[in-house]
Amino acid sequence: MSFCTNCFKAVTHDGTPEGQMTELGGVKCYVATPKVDYPKDKVVIFLTDAHGMLLVNNKLLADDYARNGFKTIVPDLFNGDPIPVESLEPGAPPFDWPSWLPKHGSAQTRPLIDAVMAALKADGVKEFACCGYCFGARYTFDLAFDGLIKVAVIAHPSLLKRPEDLETYRDKATAPLLINGCTHDPVFPPEDQEKADEIMANFAPGYKREYWEGASHGFALKGDLSDPKVWAAKTGAFKATIDWLFKYL
Repeated sequence: MSFCTNCFKAVTHDGTPEGQMTELGGVKCYVATPKVDYPKDKVVIFLTDAHGMLLVNNKLLADDYARNGFKTIVPDLFNGDPIPVESLEPGAPPFDWPSWLPKHGSAQTRPLIDAVMAALKADGVKEFACCGYCFGARYTFDLAFDGLIKVAVIAHPSLLKRPEDLETYRDKATAPLLINGCTHDPVFPPEDQEKADEIMANFAPGYKREYWEGASHGFALKGDLSDPKVWAAKTGAFKATIDWLFKYL
């Protein structure tokens, strides 16, 4: 499971981010803090798609988590080198992701996440949820494999091995898992989503898959919200995610 063309497409959403940029463990992060009282020992780690924080959608979605009472941390997974948003412009040449990806494998990316989580633990955080979109889903699984998170959510994942990673999740992880999938996803097509249901059917900590009819890979983060199906899928996936966090975090 690698990438598809939709991984490198996005419709920029309207809005002004309300969070703050800071450094945690030496890693640049966007921090969205609830304006109401919230549990200071719990945090949502928001792992972005390959456009990272340069795509404002990621910050806006983190703000939505905060509005629902979850302090949310968005680490820079790419050390300042995400896929540029200029590649989204009409007429832009295709982005050379085969050259980019080897510079952003697990050896480069995972230490950044670990440094952020270590800094948060030192500041009193005891429980983590992880929500991974596309690129970020890979590391959501890895954190669950290592027993470092309490709750896991992924949407239109990339970079997962099928079905091996789901089998490993079933056998090794303890974090309840929510998957937000969709109809048009060559990276994680409906038949693979159904296979995931088979693999995870008896996963005791908790498993659920939401299926968003008519939506395409990227819908939960960067789809065209003027399309009623995309709007319904994005808002529905977010509500399902919030419900999952309230239930298990």
